[in-house]
Parts: sequence; C-alpha cells; structure tokens
Amino acid sequence: MRWLKFGIIGVVFMLALYAISMTFVAENKSFTMQKEIDFPVEKVFPQFNNLQNFSRWNSFFVDNPNLSFDFFTPYEGQGSSMSYHDKKNKDLFGDFFIRYQNPNKTLRYQLFDGKTNNPYLIDVKFIPKGQATTIIWYFNTPKQPLLKRSLNLFSEDYFADNLDRSMKTLANILSNKVDKEQQRENMKFDSIMVENKESQLLLGVNINSKNVKNVLFENIILNHNKVSNFVKVDLGKKEDEFGEPVLITDADNFKDKEISYFYGIPLSKKVPISDNNFSFRTINASKNLVMYYRGSFSGRISAIQDLISKAKRDTLRTGDLQQTFLEEPLDEKNTVIKFSLPVFR
Repeated sequence: MRWLKFGIIGVVFMLALYAISMTFVAENKSFTMQKEIDFPVEKVFPQFNNLQNFSRWNSFFVDNPNLSFDFFTPYEGQGSSMSYHDKKNKDLFGDFFIRYQNPNKTLRYQLFDGKTNNPYLIDVKFIPKGQATTIIWYFNTPKQPLLKRSLNLFSEDYFADNLDRSMKTLANILSNKVDKEQQRENMKFDSIMVENKESQLLLGVNINSKNVKNVLFENIILNHNKVSNFVKVDLGKKEDEFGEPVLITDADNFKDKEISYFYGIPLSKKVPISDNNFSFRTINASKNLVMYYRGSFSGRISAIQDLISKAKRDTLRTGDLQQTFLEEPLDEKNTVIKFSLPVFR
C-alpha cells in the first residue's frame, strides 16, 4: 500500500508538472512554408482547386490506402468539399472544404480532422515565375486544450515532411500530363529530329508475335488492353498518373517472320505487383533520333528505315527502337506514333 501511495503521488506530480509546462506552449500555432514547382500556374492551380485532383497527390490522403472519399458539388473552386474516413479505423475521419478562391492566385482551405469543432486553416498563394510557380502555404492549427498542447510542438515538422512528399508526387503527376500535351503541340510529321530523353520506368509485358500485318497489330491491341486495364483497374491509376504506351523492339526486326517486343506504360515509380505476367523495365536516358508518324501501322516501316539510315550516315550505334503510341492503338489504318531511336558514338 505504501508503494501504491507513492506511485499515485508520483503520477499526480508528473501530470501537474506537465500541465504547468503546457501553459508556456501556445494553444494554437501558425507557420509558413514555401515551395517551387517547375510548371506554370495554369497547370498547377487545377490540382489544388479540384479536390478530386488534390486527394490524389497530397500525402495526407495518399499515404493511407484505407481512406475512402465522398466528393460534393461543386467539384472544384469555392464551395466544393469532400469527406474522408478510414475503412479500418472508425476514429480516423474528417471533412475538407474550399472556402475561397481567386483563380490562379489564392485558395483558402478548412480541414476538420476527426470530431474537433476547431478546423485547420490553410491559405495557399500562387506566384507565377515564367514556366514555374512559387507556392506559399500559410498554416494555422486549431486551438488545443491544455493537456494536448504538446501536439503543437511537432505540428510544423509533420506538415513540412508531408509537404515535401506531396510536392514530389504532384511534380510526377504534372510531368505525365504536360508531356502528353507537349508531344501533340510539337509534332512535325516525317521529319527527323534529335531529342535528349530522360530515363523512363515502364510496367508491361514481354511478347512474341508473328510478323504479319493484321496478326501483329491485333496482338498489339490485345496486349495494350491487357496492360492498360492492369494499370487503371488493378493498380487504380488515374489518367494523369501514367504516360503514353511504348513498344520496344529491335530497330530492324520488322524484316523478321516473328517479332519479340516489350509493351509497357510509363509510371512515375515502382509499385508492388503480384501478377507475374507483368514486369518493370527501365529506359535509360539517351540522345534519340525522333520521327513522328501518322498513317497505317504497316506503313511505319519507311519511317523506321529513315531513322536507321540517318544513324548509319552519321556513323552512330543504335539501341532498341521505342514506338510511343500517341493515340490509342485501335485501327491498323490510322495510327499516330512517335519513333525514338537511341544513338551512341
């Protein structure tokens, strides 16, 4: 009994000491963070004022695979909102609102996390800098009762870490979206150009097919649908989270009776996959001879031969040919393809 008495006194003393120390901690906290992203504000702002977009790259939501969302009209801009809850943890839920927007300039969010009646207030300012954007975040945490004020000691570090990971994910999403648009804007058909290409990660399948016009293209359609469905349905990737499909093969095997190729879709990072039919393949950064082609799939051979001839004239070694389908392969007679042939000294 004596030790129990001392134990109770000790606990009470520690709680009293903790309560006294918390009187020196502010009941809420305000702080500012600044980030830059290498995309114009016209591309960046829609990722913030559309909460369906916002929930796909912000780590607060993305890092928990058990979160489920409900979105409410209007789906973007002032007045839009969403609720979220954890399917496995009933105590994890909340509501997120856009209270104000000045297009391409400012946004104000409110986040009610859990049962609290005091929201997080988050103001975001966008400053265009040419083809880049400076984003300034202003955070105000909710008032905390005395015994919970210690949370304010760690809130800034938590938000900083969350924001770093969020901006990296956003940059990956915008890279895929911008690349698709720029490819279409910069198309110059049947002209050979030189392009420095960054490395790329593909998820796809290895295939062998007979090199007969209809058989080969039907085989490509089959595998396109297979890979596309796996990425969209099994992996749950949205349209702006992956790139254009790429077919990789030997540059001159169009003369062979049978063709081996890899057909894949670019992703920003590796993800766990349980289906052994699919694999990852990395395309290394390289200097490429590039040609855009529009026409029948069987007619592409002249474009490939032009690229090979150009490499030979310049006494360059070549790598595997990359055929990027800029429009979904559906009709053998109407294809739009970007041919990229890596070249080396």
